[in-house]
Amino acid sequence: MKRVVVTGMGTLTPLGHTVNDYWNSLKKGENGAARITAFDPSLFRSQFACELKDFDPKKYLSHGDVKRTDPFSQYALVSTQEAVKDSGLEFDKMDPFDTGVIWGSGQGGLLTFEKEVMDYVENDYKPRFSPFLVPRMIMNIASGLISMKYGLMGINYSTVSACATSNTSIMDALNYIRMGKAKVIITGGSEAPVTHASFGGFSAMKAMSTRNDDPKGASRPFDVDRDGFVMSEGAGTLILEEYEHAKARGANIYAEVAGAAMTSDAYHLTATHPEGIGAKEGMKRAVEDAGLNLEDVDYLNTHATSTPVGDLSEAKAIADLFGSDAKHLHINATKSMTGHLLGAAGAAEAIISIKSINDGVVLPTINTVKLDPEIPDGLQIVLGDPVEKNVDVAMSNTFGFGGHNATVVFKKV
Repeated sequence: MKRVVVTGMGTLTPLGHTVNDYWNSLKKGENGAARITAFDPSLFRSQFACELKDFDPKKYLSHGDVKRTDPFSQYALVSTQEAVKDSGLEFDKMDPFDTGVIWGSGQGGLLTFEKEVMDYVENDYKPRFSPFLVPRMIMNIASGLISMKYGLMGINYSTVSACATSNTSIMDALNYIRMGKAKVIITGGSEAPVTHASFGGFSAMKAMSTRNDDPKGASRPFDVDRDGFVMSEGAGTLILEEYEHAKARGANIYAEVAGAAMTSDAYHLTATHPEGIGAKEGMKRAVEDAGLNLEDVDYLNTHATSTPVGDLSEAKAIADLFGSDAKHLHINATKSMTGHLLGAAGAAEAIISIKSINDGVVLPTINTVKLDPEIPDGLQIVLGDPVEKNVDVAMSNTFGFGGHNATVVFKKV
């Protein structure tokens, strides 16, 4: 089975439009939450989100590309530009059928769909739909656009597993390269969910925080007073490459994608299993897939979105799985700073995990003032300041509505 490494990274988030800006903001403990500017949120229970700041797609993409694409695709293309440049790959010198794209989004072009339907109603139901409606809206279009831009003619498709989506994409890319079906795959996820429909839906579910007077303090994973997640938007891109191919061209290797696994809770439409049974088994299988032992894992980036049930079930799963080894495992919840990027969360947090390996730093969980007393004892949740630590192995969790659990393990090369 072939080894797979990360040779390029790119991101577009409310905390930075490049990997370096993103990482530096995170190390400072910054937070991207503020009252929504995309529309008037005053009629919703929750009125804030982590929106992209000062982002103009025309700075990165042609006028035609902007016109033909939904923001979720624009985010994908922009973060991928950075990752491809970072990788130093020259696709025109490769067999195009050895290259591919596996990209994910939880909602796809929802903004496009919403606008078209609203215009239809406001125009007395006269059919004036744009010819770009379908290609802007469909979830797989970001994958297709990336492949067309770089001439990648191999594997090309999209995954969707709600908020586990981009970890699923990374896992699929890992396994295709392992099997020798590709030498390079661009993978990750993007999300543009700050729309009336998406925001209204999550708000109606009472899934989001309603700390409207304190947006920056709203995402507080594991805190006894947590009251829901903070929506976020953006993208993250990883260039996955077969190890020998990367070594032969002298690529800069950030980390090895050592293993991954998925499980299902098979329990509830939106809630995680209260005891974290599926999450526990997913983490266990991911570590086994990486050929490692639990005591080898130095750092865990949790899914922890700041919801009452979800954070507690994940904490229980970690404690049950790692047992006494948990005292050596540093844990954080970076959604306290980034908010929840939904289908793009896994990619954004994979980049954090890899940077932690490279820089020997575990970021803090901010806003958590008092740990929930129901969280099991012995978990080393990093609060306050970053912790300097040699990180050889990092694990990243993502869970999604429908019971999807996806865990990826990264290892220092």
